[in-house]
Amino acid sequence: MTPGSAPADLRPLTALRFFAAAWVALYAFWPNLDVAVVPTLVTKGYLGVELFFVLSGFILSHVYLAAHGEKRFSYGAFLWARIARVYPLHVATLIGVGVLGLAAVALGMAIDGNILSWPSLPANLLLLHAWGLAPQAGWNHSSWSISAEWFAYLAFPAFAFVAWRLRDRPVLALVGAAVFMIGLYAAFEALAGFSLTEATIRWGALRIVPCFALGCALYLVHRRSSLPRPGWIAAACVLAMAVAGSLGTPDGVVVLFGGGLILALASLPNTGWLASRPAVYLGEISYAIYMVLVPWQLLAVNLAARVTGAEDKKLQLFVWLAVVLAMPIVAAIAYHLVEHPARRALRGIADRRAARQKVRQQATQLA
Repeated sequence: MTPGSAPADLRPLTALRFFAAAWVALYAFWPNLDVAVVPTLVTKGYLGVELFFVLSGFILSHVYLAAHGEKRFSYGAFLWARIARVYPLHVATLIGVGVLGLAAVALGMAIDGNILSWPSLPANLLLLHAWGLAPQAGWNHSSWSISAEWFAYLAFPAFAFVAWRLRDRPVLALVGAAVFMIGLYAAFEALAGFSLTEATIRWGALRIVPCFALGCALYLVHRRSSLPRPGWIAAACVLAMAVAGSLGTPDGVVVLFGGGLILALASLPNTGWLASRPAVYLGEISYAIYMVLVPWQLLAVNLAARVTGAEDKKLQLFVWLAVVLAMPIVAAIAYHLVEHPARRALRGIADRRAARQKVRQQATQLA
């Protein structure tokens, strides 16, 4: 990095995670709002997942790429850290959906038959349900993207191998990643008949690949130097994403503008409202927001519909707002009760094991 470049912790990118999760949540909850209009930008909310995927490639490259290139990378420690990050809350929300589904059945309530898809349970538990190994999109359906992330984690050495060899050619890497993305999107839609950005349990593992590669390439550009006037560039990218999404332009265009936004925010200093404690905290609980979306929607929308008599589950504006705005509170509870303590506990296991190995190595050297 050049002198005066962005700091190592990239707080504005943490804050961005919340807005990506909010976009997905708006997309998921809008059908429960009793209005006749659906803005095109809302219908593109599934692209918030693409933002997460690009961010994942960028951040993991930021943290691990140099270690991989300099042969200091521990694949086992990397995978354990990723498991500690995503798996405990995945299991907790899967159990939560199961409890809600079984309770609904016991009370005689009608639910989607795929929610309790027992044949799909093993793939969900093994994080393989975005690899075409789950027969139905059941349980906590949002977690398909965590399965896709797991695929990228397993393949990270391959991404890092290519990125490290292109570290002195960041523009070439970025152009190559963009061309690869656009080409793959076009080829997939021509063959499958639908957009790759709408794939979940059948092709979710493939869906992350071009985004993760784009994130790695964007990091190489960031690694070379920070952008000038990053705030203005970030604002321009947000506007471009909004316009492109509202006009229904190809999804790849919106994703590329999202990549520009990530690159710009990475160049910002850790000052301003995006680096503030509230913004960063919302970013820290963004994974929990995303993961509690399905169980909270099942519970809150059904209860609100029953209380208000909305048999079609179309809620009035203020009821709908109450349901949606309560979700970050539910996510914060899940973060503090499950995600954060479980992550610390699992990482503590790894730290203690590493400490024991170090002691044994020192004892062997002294012997």
